[in-house]
Amino acid sequence: MSSTGRTLVNGRVFAAAAALLLAPAALGQGPRVIDRAEYADRLRGMWLGECIANWTGLRSEGKVTQPPFLTDADWGRDLGKGPLEFVLDQDPWLSDDDTDVEYVALHRLDELGLTELTGRQLADAWLAHMDDDYLWVSNQNALDLMRRGVVPPSTSLPAANRDRLAIDAQLTTEIFGALAPGMPREALQIAEIPISTTARSHAAHAAQTFMLLHCLASQADRSLAPREQILWLVAEARRYLPETSKAADIVDVVVADYLANPDPDDWERTRDLVYDRYQLNDEANGFRYRTWVESSVNFAGGLIALLYGEGDFLRTVQIGTLTGWDSDNGTATMGGLLGLMLGHEALVEQIRLAYPGFAPSDRYDIERTRDNLPDYLEGDPEAQDTLSLMAERMVAIVEQRIAEAGGLIDDDRGLWLLPPTPGGDRVGLAPRHDVYRRSRQQPGEAGGRDGVGLVVGRERPARRLRHEPAEAVRRRV
Repeated sequence: MSSTGRTLVNGRVFAAAAALLLAPAALGQGPRVIDRAEYADRLRGMWLGECIANWTGLRSEGKVTQPPFLTDADWGRDLGKGPLEFVLDQDPWLSDDDTDVEYVALHRLDELGLTELTGRQLADAWLAHMDDDYLWVSNQNALDLMRRGVVPPSTSLPAANRDRLAIDAQLTTEIFGALAPGMPREALQIAEIPISTTARSHAAHAAQTFMLLHCLASQADRSLAPREQILWLVAEARRYLPETSKAADIVDVVVADYLANPDPDDWERTRDLVYDRYQLNDEANGFRYRTWVESSVNFAGGLIALLYGEGDFLRTVQIGTLTGWDSDNGTATMGGLLGLMLGHEALVEQIRLAYPGFAPSDRYDIERTRDNLPDYLEGDPEAQDTLSLMAERMVAIVEQRIAEAGGLIDDDRGLWLLPPTPGGDRVGLAPRHDVYRRSRQQPGEAGGRDGVGLVVGRERPARRLRHEPAEAVRRRV
């Protein structure tokens, strides 16, 4: 044991432990040995992918929330925020709420030398660094509550935060999965307070799913085709959702329609189905549509981009941008996820297939949207940090959490041996599930009626859709 608390071992002990863990009885857990330098490259790729996707998706944000929706034919149109095209040349990359809320959390973890924040610690970070000009909906409500002395997770209580079912947590908590690669139990614990800062019920389940996709990204079998890796990721993350959650219904419906679709380019068919089921005919299907910034339709939009993109970064970003509703958020999440799966080097090479001269900036301007944070680039008047430095700070936190969870660190070779993945029921691993299990308001916690009879998710057992022809769906919408 080192003075820093890390479990350091020599190569022989590490190899013996790895051989034991990777014995036949433990197969199916995914790669339990991770190369530190490779994962740093993945994290850098995550930040780059998220920045590109965020600023590309912003050009359609909130512009189309009902039919006539955008299609592939609309790529290149200007909806008032610039033509719909890939944003690849920012230098530095500008912060936005898809990256800067997580940045603040990363700073606080690094500052305190921790791998997990309490509600008080996270509230102190928000109070010190958040800027009201760049917060909206549930995030803004949470900050207002913190200024009145309310501490997460109470900032998302139904009586306090009317926007707890909005999209916010889905775009601000993915990083916590990346901080616990291949360790879903640890990721759920680390992310619990950040998710509960702004989300409850099925919105929290949706954020949990996006976070777990990032946690499990390092475990996808790279010998499989990208499409199969993505299907595996989504199926694994789905295992952690209660069957009664609206988020579970969304995953099931989107995946089923994707698999049943004979045309892999017709993502519009599944988007139209989402509109029909969760917006146009929401109450007939047992749901309530709230607004274009709600969790549900945007959760579905992100999944559509991920599935139909099939591992192609630019195609994923394009689909996410065209899907509709709050289109920058799910797009940024999936762009970051693919960057994490590919790594920075492979991501750049993939983009260069379409844009041979692509040479992305590594600089990042956090001062655009957040206040009183360190300047790591003294003398640079336009940027305060780099994606590489952000990844390095994350690597230190990842390594610390692996050791805390019982993993091993081989400093000489730069390798991590992850602890075993828990078997059995996955739903019960989420800290929030204990509250749900004990609650007399289980339907409300999962996405049904709340305690005063208002629909917060399902109103009655939802009809499970199998396959309907695209023409039938489009006739209804």
